[in-house]
Amino acid sequence: MKWVTRKKAKVDRVACAWLIRKFVDRDAEFLFVPEDRVLETAQKEGAVPFDVKGAELTHYLKDGIEQVTFDAMIRKYGLKDASLLELAKIVRGADARVTGVTDSAPESVGLEAAATGFRLLAVDDYENLNLQFPLYDALYRYCRLKVEEGQSLEGSIQ
Repeated sequence: MKWVTRKKAKVDRVACAWLIRKFVDRDAEFLFVPEDRVLETAQKEGAVPFDVKGAELTHYLKDGIEQVTFDAMIRKYGLKDASLLELAKIVRGADARVTGVTDSAPESVGLEAAATGFRLLAVDDYENLNLQFPLYDALYRYCRLKVEEGQSLEGSIQ
């Protein structure tokens, strides 16, 4: 299946692409286009748009707190993995400039810094995904360890 989002991905869009490839659609093909062409491209290509205004899979409010597209995907696809819920807190905090989250996970600062660095290193969005996917694999394993040890399981995505 094809998935389309805005080009110049950083945190939430890369996290979503990782989530899609690992848990939703192993054969996903990603398209990166200017923001004003995402919905048009989705219709033309038969792709699922994400992380853009007007798409089903985008930011939303929960209890007055903005949730990121990563949260929306977890909710939409019924993913109940507690490790993903932990990772969502990190992603939400790393996207804090957009969401305004002030009580983010301590790991969020590092993810935001790494995501910025990878985006600057990458020649395009496809290389950016290739560079960052191992980071998300590692963060997921880290979150799984936290869950197994019974650490920090605040709420769930709804």
